[in-house]
Amino acid sequence: MPTTTDRDQLREAIRRTLNHRAGRAPEVSAGPEASLDTWHQVVNLLAPLIGERGVDVLLGRALLVTSNAYPWLARHGGPGHDEPLAAFLARLEAHDVSAAAEATHALLVTFTELLADLIGAPLTKRLLAPVWASLPRKVVTS
Repeated sequence: MPTTTDRDQLREAIRRTLNHRAGRAPEVSAGPEASLDTWHQVVNLLAPLIGERGVDVLLGRALLVTSNAYPWLARHGGPGHDEPLAAFLARLEAHDVSAAAEATHALLVTFTELLADLIGAPLTKRLLAPVWASLPRKVVTS
């Protein structure tokens, strides 16, 4: 499990990544597009290692955990009803930009922390570093 300092650095790196990808665009679509872009990068990096089903299961668990703070993220229709990422993005579009941005941040943090619990923080940092790599960062990747 990542230390508190590692968690704080991770949260900040995720927030900077999402803000950078969304830019300062006033369009409502900028937030969901930034989220989609970020999630596609995460999926593309992890699917070859843990499989698409593994990513879906981990994302489903992250959605469940994150829905404690954002109840509108809770899945409806039972398991297997839809792909977790598609369902999440559909729910994002139904909410205001600020709520969607906070939920996206929380979900990415939860997903990454769950992954770190499974495979370790150092490996998680190395695997997902390309997602955050385009930004200047202070995150130590030891």
